[in-house]
Amino acid sequence: MFSYEVEQYFYDEVAPHLASSGVPVAQCFASTRSMKQKAIDHGIDHVMATLLNDLRPEFPVAGEKRAILSANQVYAALAWLAKFHSSSWAHLPQDLSDFLQPPLEEAKKRKEDAKCGGSNLWLNGGYTYLATRQEEYRLLAHDHFSEWSDVFCSSVDGLPSLAESAADFLIPRGRPFETYIHGDVKSENLFSTESGDDVVFFDFQYAGIGLGVCDLAKLFTCSVPLGLLTNHKSIPSSLKLDENEKILLKHYWSILMNNRPQGDIPVYEWDVFLRHWETALVDWCRFQASWGFWGHTEWLEARVRFITQDEGWRDWLQRQLQISSN
Repeated sequence: MFSYEVEQYFYDEVAPHLASSGVPVAQCFASTRSMKQKAIDHGIDHVMATLLNDLRPEFPVAGEKRAILSANQVYAALAWLAKFHSSSWAHLPQDLSDFLQPPLEEAKKRKEDAKCGGSNLWLNGGYTYLATRQEEYRLLAHDHFSEWSDVFCSSVDGLPSLAESAADFLIPRGRPFETYIHGDVKSENLFSTESGDDVVFFDFQYAGIGLGVCDLAKLFTCSVPLGLLTNHKSIPSSLKLDENEKILLKHYWSILMNNRPQGDIPVYEWDVFLRHWETALVDWCRFQASWGFWGHTEWLEARVRFITQDEGWRDWLQRQLQISSN
């Protein structure tokens, strides 16, 4: 139910800004959130409903569940995401205290104080981050048949595990380059034109704050043709960033930078962006390893083997966590 509250807030408060920024998104005609007092007066305040315009006349091709997008749709999806992410910098508030906590924490907070239940997006966008997947994480830690059990869950001298370190870094803290993210980017949640040159996303139940690369991690693994990710016909066990993947990332990053508000947001350095991307892939792989793999599993695991074995990435991650704790 919290996720439906989030979606109503998104369409009431965020979608109008997107439309004015040239980012196509459904518009809300009416919702029970915006008619709360009338709902109480008519005794239907237990009802939650949202009336949106139909996207299909302009975007007639519906994405399918666990389907692979065409090349045109992939580049259009990256462009939409880059514009969506960059546009939020102009509207993202500095105070993050009103955003919703992870679901169980939010439920506990509201139970203890009914007045603190508020309408907003999730503090941490998505539904796969570690705070929402503790039970699966515990099971992975004891799954001695999984190679990822030790990689993600092992702890030395009481220090955080690699999965915990990656998740800690990705927690929103009001840092530069954090944006609103969609939280559930996949082929099933978009419509496109017949040519595939333009797309529009929907289903904003998990919209919140995060790094845009977290949206890309799921898109790449689950909806992008493998040939756009790598030139390898046979995926090696460990795979570094190759030219195909870099082309897609550059396409997104260039649009993101070209659409950022001038003077307010520092340049998102390419090398920093790539470190964020690597961390998002590690976090996404942890979720899949504990919940179940689907999509380009072989590619994802090969990329994450390379990343987690890279001392440069590990050292960078630890430095970032030290900076955050100071």
